[in-house]
Amino acid sequence: MQKADISVGKLVNMIEDRELELPEMQRRYIWPATRVRDLLDSLYRGYPSGSILVWETDQEAPTREMAVSQKQNPFTGSKLLLDGQQRLTSLSAIVRGAPVTVRGRKRPIDILFNLDHPVGAPAEVIEVESDEISQLDEDVDPDAELDEESEDPVQSVSERLSKRTFVVASSNMLANPKWVRVSDIFNDERTDWQLLKPLNVTPDDPLWTKYTKRLATVRKIKDYLYVVNVLDKDLSYEEVAEIFVRVNSLGMKLRGSDLALAQITARWKNSLALLEEFAKECEETGEFTLDTGLLVRAIVIFATDQSRFKTVGSISVTDLQKAWEDAKRGIRFAINYLRANLGIEDESLLSSPFFILLVAYYGIVHNEKLSESEEKALRRWVYIAHTRGHYSRGSTETVLDADLNLIKKGETPERLIQVLEQQFGRLTVDPADFIGRGIRSSLFSMTYLALKQRNAKDWWSGLALSLSHQGRNHFVQYHHIFPKSRLQKASYEKAETNEIANMAFISGRVNRNLSAALPKDYFPDIISDRGKQALAAQLVPTDKQLWELSAYREFLEKRRALLADAVNELLAA
Repeated sequence: MQKADISVGKLVNMIEDRELELPEMQRRYIWPATRVRDLLDSLYRGYPSGSILVWETDQEAPTREMAVSQKQNPFTGSKLLLDGQQRLTSLSAIVRGAPVTVRGRKRPIDILFNLDHPVGAPAEVIEVESDEISQLDEDVDPDAELDEESEDPVQSVSERLSKRTFVVASSNMLANPKWVRVSDIFNDERTDWQLLKPLNVTPDDPLWTKYTKRLATVRKIKDYLYVVNVLDKDLSYEEVAEIFVRVNSLGMKLRGSDLALAQITARWKNSLALLEEFAKECEETGEFTLDTGLLVRAIVIFATDQSRFKTVGSISVTDLQKAWEDAKRGIRFAINYLRANLGIEDESLLSSPFFILLVAYYGIVHNEKLSESEEKALRRWVYIAHTRGHYSRGSTETVLDADLNLIKKGETPERLIQVLEQQFGRLTVDPADFIGRGIRSSLFSMTYLALKQRNAKDWWSGLALSLSHQGRNHFVQYHHIFPKSRLQKASYEKAETNEIANMAFISGRVNRNLSAALPKDYFPDIISDRGKQALAAQLVPTDKQLWELSAYREFLEKRRALLADAVNELLAA
């Protein structure tokens, strides 16, 4: 294995010119902007940043598109990037000022540099993530970035951010000329004079020297040298796939599904394209966005009747292909069943994507034919298991495998419900279950489904609740019945403010129009336009005394009871 020291600038050029490509076995780009921020800070300070692993080959190997744009390369042979994709994609986007494509959408990575950052070691340490890996195998969503301006109990936001060298851009920070876009610093057409002009700093000002030196140090990130390890050309694709798995599994950098996918694509060429094509079908026709990792797990389930990835390397290509056909049939059945029979319009309403797999497996085992009693019991099982967090506690793979085993043995959904009763003790919901529970709770989506079942409508358009309405004004959003700003001023706790019992489901237009109005001010208009039923359908207490800010806790108590009854009706249906 050869080694070479290659600069960031050269590696970025290699990506743009398509000298570096991604093998099919690689996962997609998943880094949030906060990770890019921290990488830039490390390179700016000259800290170690790992190495890069490349395979230079003349073989025809399946590849996938990178998240940043690349030119066409007319030459044969290629260098495939095995380790370092997230870092180099991020740096390519920043240095070139190019957007990245994530889940079919292009978005910029906008990082700002603090011209007045403190001298010395970082004032803030990097947040260390828990080593408890989510059993749901969910990717980090690059669109769900950490908020740079989140609340800080110790110091003000501006004080905290002023101690950072790099931050994720926000409108407030962009208004401060001492924060400069990093991509603008790397832009050859932007001079120091142009970057510093908003500060009114001239070359005879001592700050000019300080700031220009710091801008030069940012640009030197392009000179940062990565150790690039190059695998021998004579290695086979299968052996390179094994190296890829070992490198990433030792560092715990990839999910199990990513490693399993690498083993599958190494033997079943172009299989990734099949998975991505089916995922696109599910999103376009069924409105379910399915992660590739979930599809890999589905293949394993239908090939081995269990969900763990340990044996994927020993499954023959023929068995993988047969399992994939079964998985597609099963998932189509599951999506249709969840949408039509349970009102679950997309995967966001499920506490775990494992429900899709369980229903898919049940459907195929029963040849996609359910009796009336089976259909009703399976629906009840999904509702209860979702509400009680069946796949959100402990070893979820173990729980899923136990469920799959029961189905394989021919057990009915009623038996699955008995397992839930043994697991949780009670299957119903109490009003107390809503206390302090917010939008991340499974009760939140069950509340939406319960209100939808009661024919709740938008307070402006009169449209029934649906996640599939067209047009920005009609998108369903959750709305704080008592506005957050007014509750915070009245010293209510954050958990109380954001509780499900303070949420209604309305269109984006109404949500924006109501803004910070109190119920006592806007409820009369709703009743005048649509009658008390508009509030009652969303289980909002119609006692006017409960609409006062001073009665907020009484309002919560009353509505918790109403919501609990509605959810229990749905669970018993």
